[in-house]
Amino acid sequence: MKSDISGLLLKGIAFENVSSKEIIEQIEAKKRCEKKLPTWFNTQGIYFPNKLNIEQTSSEKTADYKAKLVSGKSLIDLTGGFGIDSYYFSKQIETVVHCEINKALSEITSYNYNALNALNITCLNENGIDALKRLDKPFDWIYLDPSRRDATKKKVFLLADCEPNVKTFKGLFLKYAESVMIKTSPLLDIKASLNDINNVKEIHIVAVNNEVKELLWLLKRDYVGDVRIRTVNITKPNTQKFDFIHKEEAHFNATYSLPKKYLFEPNASILKAGAFNSISYNLNLNKLHKHSHLYTSDELIDFPGRQFVIQKVIPFNKKLFSKEGITKANITTRNFPVSVNDIRKKLKIKDGGDLYLFFTTDIDNKKIILKCTKV
Repeated sequence: MKSDISGLLLKGIAFENVSSKEIIEQIEAKKRCEKKLPTWFNTQGIYFPNKLNIEQTSSEKTADYKAKLVSGKSLIDLTGGFGIDSYYFSKQIETVVHCEINKALSEITSYNYNALNALNITCLNENGIDALKRLDKPFDWIYLDPSRRDATKKKVFLLADCEPNVKTFKGLFLKYAESVMIKTSPLLDIKASLNDINNVKEIHIVAVNNEVKELLWLLKRDYVGDVRIRTVNITKPNTQKFDFIHKEEAHFNATYSLPKKYLFEPNASILKAGAFNSISYNLNLNKLHKHSHLYTSDELIDFPGRQFVIQKVIPFNKKLFSKEGITKANITTRNFPVSVNDIRKKLKIKDGGDLYLFFTTDIDNKKIILKCTKV
């Protein structure tokens, strides 16, 4: 795996009935899977698709999370792709149907399932909607990850622009399954999309190492209740979770104060959820400013994000800051008019170290610097 690919191309590789180009493509594809798909990377006999298919597929971490949301006897994956999600669903569901319209990709996925000993998955080289209609039978779950590429291969993310169009086929999905899971782009506007889709019971906002990877919409037939937002940030030491009812966010009032002993910075999934008032209300924390999305307290709590001890509050003033003698620090800006790069240039601060500087605005609309260390 550590071979020099350019050297291999120049040298040529002698395998009967296999071109050097195909072997190089396999080496490159496998390298891309080392961290994202370790099971596939470490299993003998796996054949890898092109790099675009690998880029578009779920990671094993997010597939494992999704699989733990389902149960029952049957599930159909309408947009199977390279089959990572179907593989993990097969660990929770008795029988899984994997639909993939691309013939080559369907064959690759079926071949790999045999190598992985995932024998309860049936692969259909068929459009998922057509397969659902042809099979004409109920499933416990329908799963789909609508394609976010248009006819010209350009990236799209609005539900109406993805294929299949959820708005068009939602009735069909709920006809054949009581529960439906839809994976969408992390860029999708949650509030606007809730106006387009009903029967939504839960929305899971899934981040890995503080980067939002996907939104999962869980629909239930005949459901008309409140929508619960579940935020999750999967990290190596632990998984951070925070749940709230979507409509309650607008009714909660956050409390505000000047900086106290501790500073709390929400993770990316919470910021995507817009749970700014719910965090303050449910965790009894004060916000620094309506638009700063930083929280403070004199008590240290278990928090879904980063936690800091505030060493000092410094007014945003070059002369005052220079007296601190800080030449190296990690910088974050929240509700602040100057970019991180400009701050580094202006104050001559190198990146790194154990010191954390938050440039933000407080409740009195003053620009401040919070000098912090991690808890």
